[in-house]
Amino acid sequence: MAEATIEDIILQKDQRGVSALRPFLPSDYCTQAARYVLDHHGTTLITTGFYILYGNAVETDGPPGALAIGKALEALDRQVVYVTDRYCQPVMQALAGPDTEVVEFPIADLPESEAFAKKLLDRLNPALLISIERCSPSKDGIYRNMRSVDVSEHTAKIDTLFRLHEHTVGVGDGGNEIGMGLLEEAISTFPKLPKEPAAVPCEHLIITSVSNWGGWGLVAALSKLAGKNLLPSVEEEAGWVKKCVDMGVVDGFTGEVKEYVDGFSLEEYGQTLTQLHELLAREGVAAG
Repeated sequence: MAEATIEDIILQKDQRGVSALRPFLPSDYCTQAARYVLDHHGTTLITTGFYILYGNAVETDGPPGALAIGKALEALDRQVVYVTDRYCQPVMQALAGPDTEVVEFPIADLPESEAFAKKLLDRLNPALLISIERCSPSKDGIYRNMRSVDVSEHTAKIDTLFRLHEHTVGVGDGGNEIGMGLLEEAISTFPKLPKEPAAVPCEHLIITSVSNWGGWGLVAALSKLAGKNLLPSVEEEAGWVKKCVDMGVVDGFTGEVKEYVDGFSLEEYGQTLTQLHELLAREGVAAG
C-alpha cells in the first residue's frame, strides 16, 4: 500500500466536501505550488483573516497557517509582509511579532480599495502573493461565508491585490476563498460546496480540509524541496492557536472563543501536523 502523500494528509477528515475538487488539480498540487513559491524570489505578501458573523471575530483557521508559511519563507531568507484588515491585524501582529510588518487593509468601497492595493504593490513590489483562508467575492461582488450569508461589511477587499498581481497562490477549504475562483465553475456543481463560489482565481491552488493544514502542506512541500524541515512543532502550533484564542479569536464552526480549529480540538487538529512531520522524516528531510 502506497504511503500517504502530503495531499492525502491535508484532505483527510474533510467536513465540507472540498476533496471533490481534487480531480481538477494536479495530483501533487502542494509540490507544484512550493516550486512556484521558490521560483519567485523577493518579498512575499501573505493575507488571511476570515470574519465569523456569529462569533463577532475572526476565526482560528487562517492566522496560524499564515504564520507557518511566513516563518518557513523567512527561514529561506525571504522577506514577508502580512496583509489583513482591522479585525485580524492585532492578531497577526501578536503572532508575527513587533518587528514584522502587518498591513491593515481598509474596509472600503471598490475604488478606494483598488487605490490602496495599487499603492501597496508600488511600495512593496512583491514577487508573490499568498492567500490562506481569506474571503473572495462571488462574481456578483458579494463576500459570503459558508452559510452563504453576506459578510461584505466586515471584509476588506484584499482580493483587489490578487487581481492586480500575476504571481499568486491560494489556500482554501470551502470554495469561497481567494484563489478558489480557479475552480469556480466546478465548485458550483457540487451540492456541499457554495452555489455562488469565489470568483477570484490564483495561479496555484491548494485545497485542504482545514486551511491551516493547507498552509502546513505547502510548508511540508517547501521542506522537501529545500532539504530541511520548516514545519512548526505541534507544541509551537498549539501555542499560536492558544494566543489567538486569548485575543478573542473564535472557532469557525461554532463561533465560540475556545481552543478549537474548524471544530477540531487541539489534539485532533495537531495529528495532521504530526503526520506531516512523520512523512518528512520517512523521506529523510532533516530537522530545520
